[in-house]
Amino acid sequence: MKNCKSISTKAFITALFCLAAISASAQLPGAPVSSPGGNEQQQSAPDEIQSLRLQPFSGSGIIDKPVPGVLKLSLRDVIDRGIKHNLGLLLSQQQTDTARAQRWRSLSSLLPNAAIRVSETAQQVNLAAFGIPFTVNGSSIVGPFAIFDARPAVSERLIDFNALNRVRASAENEKAAKHTVDDARELVVLVVGNQYLLMLADAARLQTAQAQFTTAKAVFDRAVDMKKAGVSPQIDVLRAQVEMQQRQQQVLAARNQLEQQRMALERTIGLPVTQQIELTDTVPYGPLPELNIDEALQQAYSRKPEYLAAEARVRSAEMQVKAAKGEALPTLGLNGDYGVIGPNIGSSRATFSVGAGLRIPIFEGGRVRADVLQAESTLKQQRLRLEDLRARIEFDVRSALLDVKTSEDQIAVAKQSIDLSNEQLKQAQDRYAAGVAGSLEVVQAQEAVAGSNETYIQALYLNNVAKLALARGLGVAEERTRAFLEGRK
Repeated sequence: MKNCKSISTKAFITALFCLAAISASAQLPGAPVSSPGGNEQQQSAPDEIQSLRLQPFSGSGIIDKPVPGVLKLSLRDVIDRGIKHNLGLLLSQQQTDTARAQRWRSLSSLLPNAAIRVSETAQQVNLAAFGIPFTVNGSSIVGPFAIFDARPAVSERLIDFNALNRVRASAENEKAAKHTVDDARELVVLVVGNQYLLMLADAARLQTAQAQFTTAKAVFDRAVDMKKAGVSPQIDVLRAQVEMQQRQQQVLAARNQLEQQRMALERTIGLPVTQQIELTDTVPYGPLPELNIDEALQQAYSRKPEYLAAEARVRSAEMQVKAAKGEALPTLGLNGDYGVIGPNIGSSRATFSVGAGLRIPIFEGGRVRADVLQAESTLKQQRLRLEDLRARIEFDVRSALLDVKTSEDQIAVAKQSIDLSNEQLKQAQDRYAAGVAGSLEVVQAQEAVAGSNETYIQALYLNNVAKLALARGLGVAEERTRAFLEGRK
């Protein structure tokens, strides 16, 4: 059971690694993980990085209060709760607010700046200190005297290509952040859907383990009766008892794993881990309808939020290049004020000033050239990432389709294996009851039944995970998850 669970987790992390954006490409040795055959494999460094990246999506930023009794949840309910409570999505939404703030900060350099200044001062001036050879009543000191000054002032940049293009760049960054939120919603659907499917698979494993324990106990009871009748040796009783205890241990392990998975699901959808839940949906399955790969890829390029965000980042980088080049262009500004000034408020007189300024850069010490080179380098990197993402989307979609097809074939084979192993167990029990075979043959048949059931559960789980991965690869995970799982168009 433990190995089977590690296979499920590793398969899901692999699917996410193929779908989520990640810059690391080097394969470095990591901690060993269990393989299906019991051998050790080296987990790659990108897998570890991806696990850290997905960690926020395993928690919730908002935790609901527990409700009395058992809370019944469908797959749609779980997805809706995940979208409202999942920590990864909530953090992504905050990043959108940060991008919006940056856009307003850039826009402020183009909007008028207005302020009101009010002052009242008392002064005394020594004319001799300024080299003025005049005296007032025989003294070079004038004052003290008061000055009241009140006026609103406005300044505005009329022409500034650098600031204008930076505003456009920040607007594209905000669009990219919004698309990133949409991509996070798709990822929440994938993570929460996987948790739901894992809990269904664990519930099926528990039911299978309980049925196998019941069968093993029946075989043990029969072995005891046959031993008392003198037609069966003690070794058959011991062998049946060992088999029964092993099945009992598997029931305990399966029940513990189901409880662990229940708490993991509740963590992702904002429920307290003490809340008892019941899943109302059964394990969905249906053959995936035929899919035109070219049309599917065009749909992914036009709808997948991750790709749309990458395109927005490219456009932002293009605006940053124009902004850097705009640093070498002239800027034109206008400022003015209107108010009153005088010895006091009652004797104040109207005053105003209006001015315009043209700034023409001549020599900036290479700063403009450096900013242009840096912006062009960023643009090239974003274009390379966009091209790589386009190729990776095609890889993800084709890979998911292959996984769906392979798992469908595995499900068909597993169903046949279940029928054959059950028939094998029935015949082994009949042969043992007739005294023509020992309990070893029954134990082997029980192992075959257990293996075929686990293979079926695992194939069904992997088929549904592959469909979830395909839906996210096409950018339709939130709206088409249920249809994909049930094999509907």
